[in-house]
Amino acid sequence: MPAAERVLLRSVTMWLLLQSLLLLLTSCLRSATAFPKGCYPSEEEGLKTFRCSNARLTEVPRDIPNDTNKLYLDSNQIPFLPRDAFQDLPLLLELDLSHNAIASVESGAFRGLAEHLHSLDLSSNRLVSVSKDAFSNLKAKVNLSNNPWLCDCQLQELIRTVDLAAGSSGGIVCDSSAQEEHIGKAFLQVIADTDFCNVYKKTTDIAMLVTMFGWFAMVISYLVYYVRQNQEDARRHLEYLKSLPSKQRRSEESSTISTVV
Repeated sequence: MPAAERVLLRSVTMWLLLQSLLLLLTSCLRSATAFPKGCYPSEEEGLKTFRCSNARLTEVPRDIPNDTNKLYLDSNQIPFLPRDAFQDLPLLLELDLSHNAIASVESGAFRGLAEHLHSLDLSSNRLVSVSKDAFSNLKAKVNLSNNPWLCDCQLQELIRTVDLAAGSSGGIVCDSSAQEEHIGKAFLQVIADTDFCNVYKKTTDIAMLVTMFGWFAMVISYLVYYVRQNQEDARRHLEYLKSLPSKQRRSEESSTISTVV
């Protein structure tokens, strides 16, 4: 092989090696910078996993791989879940959000997860009250234990909407309630004897009745006042007519009658 061809072949080979190294370096840098500190991808039991446990996160990361099957965001400082927080994770099967500071879950926070998600852990957070709409269409087993729940109709509707994870129902305890005797008791134990939504409906009906009675009383009072005022005016007018001379009185009476007619 001529020397010129050998030089050319070496140059092409070196160029290809440099380009490959550059692509590999770029890929590594991209992987290192895309994930938040403390987060890393792995594969467990054939499932693609993304772990961010104890990563001091204050929000749900945005650069989670789209093909993630198991996501661990536990033991962080996430305060709330916004709408569409996980919409780019269509293959997610398990989601662990336990031991955070979550106090609010917006409606639509789990949009896009209904088809595949089968496990959702929200235990040990700061949930007091959550609308059932936040979990609409979810088929996952949900863990809501160890939260400072307000026991009311909204929680009752939520419990009837979600499918609770096995063994987690006993951890849903009343931290506050309109009735003090419920505080500290398991919610399922409380609703066995108390229908919060029925109590709320009765209270609302009574409030409506009281309001309607108040308006009715006001109308009756006004009518009574109006009748009495007219009677008083009529009495005064009659006394005035009696005090007039007979001719003028007849004229006034005729005028009054014609006015009435």
